[in-house]
Amino acid sequence: MKGQWVEIEFDCLPLRSVSRFDIPLDASPKYEAFVRRVKAAMDKHGSHNTYFLHRGTCVFRLTNAESRGEIAFKFEGTALTGSKDEKTRSVDLTVELLRETCGWLSQPIVDFFAESVQHAILVEFDRYIAAGDLTKTHERMEKLNAENEAGDGFVGMYL
Repeated sequence: MKGQWVEIEFDCLPLRSVSRFDIPLDASPKYEAFVRRVKAAMDKHGSHNTYFLHRGTCVFRLTNAESRGEIAFKFEGTALTGSKDEKTRSVDLTVELLRETCGWLSQPIVDFFAESVQHAILVEFDRYIAAGDLTKTHERMEKLNAENEAGDGFVGMYL
């Protein structure tokens, strides 16, 4: 298992792709809560260069045995990238302990690793961006810049 010290998984929703927040009448309470969290993230951070990470897990292994020394967290929140959409600028995550197999675990250690999740996601989201199609990202940014210049700089007005 050389080379992978932290195991991270997440689903990613680019907030620029969200155009409506209609919740179907027959939606489950779980789905309704998810839509509300996405809307809150968009209200707080906007939709430009902002991604909603959900169903995320981050696992730290402190020993070479899965049955002993594992600390796993679940997380959800936003990743914000720079103006060129190539590098993660910051993350705003809710992190909760999911499971652990450490008999020696104490609250200060849980707090330390919960904060470490934030730093791990900063690194991992950069890897996620690099694994994507950066050519399409550049094309999208050029298109937005052209629209911005043509519209006197009022991109996103009247949303």
